[in-house]
Amino acid sequence: MSSGFTSAAYIISAVLFILSLAGLSRQETSRDGNIYGMVGMAIALVATILSPSVSGIGYIIVAMVIGAAIGIRVARKVEMTQMPELVAILHSFVGLAAVLVGFNSYIDHGELAGAELAVHLSEIFLGVFIGAVTFTGSVVAFGKLRGSLSSNPLMLPHRHKINAIAGLVCFLLMLVFIGNDGSTFSLVLMTLIAFFIGWHLISSIGGADMPVVISMLNSYSGWAAAAAGFMLANDLLIVTGALVGSSGAILSYIMCKAMNRSFISVIAGGFGSEGIALDSEEMGEHRETNPEAVADMLKSSRSVIVAPGYGMAVAQAQHPIYEIMKKLNDHGVKVRFAIHPVAGRLPGHMNVLLAEAKVPYDVVLEMDEINDDFEDTDVVLVIGANDTVNPAAEENPNSPISGMPVMQVWKAKNVVVFKRSMNTGYAGVQNPLFFRENTEMLFGDAKDSVDMILHAI
Repeated sequence: MSSGFTSAAYIISAVLFILSLAGLSRQETSRDGNIYGMVGMAIALVATILSPSVSGIGYIIVAMVIGAAIGIRVARKVEMTQMPELVAILHSFVGLAAVLVGFNSYIDHGELAGAELAVHLSEIFLGVFIGAVTFTGSVVAFGKLRGSLSSNPLMLPHRHKINAIAGLVCFLLMLVFIGNDGSTFSLVLMTLIAFFIGWHLISSIGGADMPVVISMLNSYSGWAAAAAGFMLANDLLIVTGALVGSSGAILSYIMCKAMNRSFISVIAGGFGSEGIALDSEEMGEHRETNPEAVADMLKSSRSVIVAPGYGMAVAQAQHPIYEIMKKLNDHGVKVRFAIHPVAGRLPGHMNVLLAEAKVPYDVVLEMDEINDDFEDTDVVLVIGANDTVNPAAEENPNSPISGMPVMQVWKAKNVVVFKRSMNTGYAGVQNPLFFRENTEMLFGDAKDSVDMILHAI
C-alpha cells in the first residue's frame, strides 16, 4: 500500500472519529456514533498494518489476535455495574503504552541532531510523563471503583507541596534530559516520580468525585496517545489523541460545573475532606414502608418521577422499573426519570442502563430539565441514589457537599427511598432526606422490592 493511500485512509478514519463523537453526544444517535467509531478504527488498523513503513506484520497480527480474544472475553463477562472500572483500567493501558513507546523511541531514535533531536527528546519526556501519571492514576481509580481501595481521600500532610515539589523535580529532569541529548537516569527517575504523582493525585480524591476523575483520566489518556503519535510520527494517532484529550477535558469541565466544583478543587481532594457530616442520631427517626403500600401510593398518583443511582445499577432494577412505568401509564399516571449529571460511577451511566431496559428517551430528563417539576409531583422513587438527592447540599453550609447542585426530590408530596440499609452513600455523607416527614424507606434489594411493587400493581 502506498503512503498516499495510507494518508487517505487516515483522513477517512479521522472524519469517522469526529462523527462518532458527534453521534455519542445524544442518546438517539449514540448507536450510530459507536458504529462510526468502530469502522474508523478498523480502517485505521488495516491502513497502519499495510503501510510500507511497517515491518514485522506477523508479530502485529499475533498481538491483535491475542488482544481481541481477551477483549471479547472481558466484554462478554463485564456487567454494566462494572463498566466504570473497566473504562478506568483501559485508560491505564493507554498510559502504559505511551510509557513503553517513549522508552522505545529513546532507545532507537535514529540519526537526529540539533533542534530536531531536542524536539524529539521533549516529545519522549512529555509522553512518558503523561503516560506514567495516567497509568498509576487509572489503576488507583480502578481500585476505588472496584472497592479494592477505600473511596476516602488519602490526606497526606503537605500533600499539595508534595505534588508541587514532584512536578518541579520532573521539570528540572526534563532540562537535564534535553540538555545532555538524552539521559537514561533522568528519564527513569522522572518515570518513577510520575508514577508516584499519578498514584497520589487520584488517591487524594474522594469517592464522590469519581465520575469527574474518570472523565479526567479519559482526557489524560488522549493526550498520552497524542504524545505517542508525535513519537511515532503517526498523524492519525495525534488527531485521535487530541480528540479524546479535548473531549475528555470538556466533559470534566461539564461534570465539575454540575457539582459546583472547580477542576482544581477536585484534584486537590474529594468530598468528605472538608466540612462536618452529621450522624443519623442527630437527625431523628426514619419511617419504613412496604411494597404493597408503595404500589397503592403509585396507583393513586397523577405524576411519578424516578431518581436512579448506582444502587439501581447494582440491583439491575431498571427492567422491572420500566414494567412498572408501563403499568402506571395504563392507569393514566405520568412517569418520568430524573438523571443527575454525576449519578452512578460514570457520566451517562444511568442513561445507558435505562436505554438497555428500552425506556423511551423522551421520558429520561436531565436534572436541569426536571428539577422545577418535583414540587408538582405526587411520588418520587429514589432508587439507589444518595448524594445526588441530599438536601444538605443546599441547606447545610457546613456539609462536605455544600453547594453541589442536587435533585430537589424532597419538594414532592411523597418520597420513597430504596436502600439496603441506612448506610451513607459513596461520599460518606449522611442524608437528612431519609428523616423527613414526607419520606419513607423501603429496605432490601432494589430489584426484589420493585418486583414486589410490580406484582402488587
